[in-house]
Amino acid sequence: MRALQPGTLKRKSSLPVWLAIGWRVAAVLALLALAIGVHWIERDGLKDTADGQVSFLDILYFTSISITTTGYGDIVPVSTAARMFDALVVTPIRIFVVLLFLGTAYNFVLKRTWDKWRMTIIQQNLRGHIVIAGFGKTGSEAVDELIARGAAPDKFVVVDADPQAIARAHACGCTVLEGDATRDQILEDVRVSQAEAMIVAAGRDDTSILITLTARHLAPDLPISVIVRNEDNEFPAHAAGATTVINPVSFAGLLLASSCTGTNIAAYLADLASAHGNVALRERLVRPEEIGKPLAAIASGLGVQLRRDGKPHSFADPEATALRAGDTVIEIVATPRAAA
Repeated sequence: MRALQPGTLKRKSSLPVWLAIGWRVAAVLALLALAIGVHWIERDGLKDTADGQVSFLDILYFTSISITTTGYGDIVPVSTAARMFDALVVTPIRIFVVLLFLGTAYNFVLKRTWDKWRMTIIQQNLRGHIVIAGFGKTGSEAVDELIARGAAPDKFVVVDADPQAIARAHACGCTVLEGDATRDQILEDVRVSQAEAMIVAAGRDDTSILITLTARHLAPDLPISVIVRNEDNEFPAHAAGATTVINPVSFAGLLLASSCTGTNIAAYLADLASAHGNVALRERLVRPEEIGKPLAAIASGLGVQLRRDGKPHSFADPEATALRAGDTVIEIVATPRAAA
């Protein structure tokens, strides 16, 4: 389980756990072998107070005790060379071995326990967030745009298998989780069932559709917006449970076509879509005081469309002559920049 850390970037080690532990054990054994070898060569500089003879087993015993403790005094260095070796080599080895064991204990016991505890705390507070599955160019631009519109960076939980993408998302202030968003466990870790919305921009249509299918299975009512690049994949994306399917290629074609019939239409549409423009689109539920009034009569903005029973109706349709409770209104409003 990868820990969600809003202030700490987590990266998966390229080494498996058994190999990471193995090289630490090998390092300790190598240092122990080095000390045993030198002590054996310089055994004449050692004195055994028990029988006066220093055997190989005595060397093994003395080296192990010297590295792991301060010794018992039954075998002691008496020559200058033996004492200098113990002072300048064995003592640093002892310190290094202790630090190595402490580091191993921290990495594989304390750190994992700490990360799991922090993850539990963060998960308990995940409510109304936006899950971003894929932090490539499209996903990052979507987050930048939402932040520009006033959303707090920590509102976003970014899931991506690429450590570099995770690093960029962390730099933006997002909560991050390095992992495969097609897996149930990963989406459960980011509490997708309690999210406000989800944006899927995995970079590949098949991956984005599979992520959508997984998310819809875990969160039946979650609004999911998906980016697909192939027109043939729009229907599978809807079938997988996407609420909104966006094809940037088709949209770019629409802008190009509009620019042929009017030089300012494309610029206005870009202004309408961006938080940095003078106008913006807003979607909201109809207000009680607006019920029974025509869409054109709303005072908060310029009503351009309403949604009733899942079907869209323009301001010119008969349905727009009288708003009903439960209708969704799409309007064009002035941005704070325009008001200033």
